[in-house]
Amino acid sequence: MSESVISNKDRAGVLVHALPYIQSFQNKTIVVKYGGNAMLNEELKKAVIEDIILMECVGIRTVLVHGGGPEIEAMLKKTGKESRFVNGLRYTDEETMDIVKMVLCGKVNKEIAALIQKNGGRAAGLCGIDSGMLKARRITGSEDLGLVGEIEDVDVKLLNAVIDTGTIPVISSVAYGKGADEGNALNINADIAAAKIAVALKAEKLVLMTDVRGILRDIKDESTLIKSLQRSQLENLKKEGIISKGMIPKIDCCAAALYGGVNKAHIIDGRLPHAILIELFTDEGIGTEII
Repeated sequence: MSESVISNKDRAGVLVHALPYIQSFQNKTIVVKYGGNAMLNEELKKAVIEDIILMECVGIRTVLVHGGGPEIEAMLKKTGKESRFVNGLRYTDEETMDIVKMVLCGKVNKEIAALIQKNGGRAAGLCGIDSGMLKARRITGSEDLGLVGEIEDVDVKLLNAVIDTGTIPVISSVAYGKGADEGNALNINADIAAAKIAVALKAEKLVLMTDVRGILRDIKDESTLIKSLQRSQLENLKKEGIISKGMIPKIDCCAAALYGGVNKAHIIDGRLPHAILIELFTDEGIGTEII
């Protein structure tokens, strides 16, 4: 037998090692934000789906919130529509909003739900408009973002009903508008949506999948990964420039979730197969946990 083939004894050891984690997370809620390269690479996509199904199978109340920026970008290009970003957020006019709804709530959402079911799980594809799950008001300020919203209310009755049947909710980040946008759809950042949902569900953990290892002391050196830190350290890391650019909004989402009562937040590298299981069920983990 090849030395690279894992033995039955090793398989048993892996399961025994994971047992305390599985026991501690049973009947707890974990919200995973799925995005980045893990949504585009077929091998990584399959690994994420397997992780999510396994979590549900061992009794974890699992919620998957997804983005879809590359798919939206591709569809905008097909239609000849130019993308515009303001402070990292996609400017969303009515035409762009129609494409966001079509891509996120239709194509991407249903493809993920179908993939979960193809691999032996049960999934319900939802968006924030369904049952008024996410209600948002348009962001106003010095910069016009168009139909981009800030979540004000999260109603988890539908989510809990779905989870209670052993079904994994797959949620796209489009919200029901309030105020002047009553009845219209608003575009929501998926990281923010995941954090708000985690707080409303009183989740044990929020897991954000990204295209980086986690928080690095030196962005050019992956060996400088910070594996664990306190929420109170975040502001100093920003001041030191260790947390900067695109990592800042993700960290702000983690901090908001922790302030809202979520026990831990994790930033993990979705480019690595089975990153979710490694982070949750091993001592070493794979990314950065914030407690």
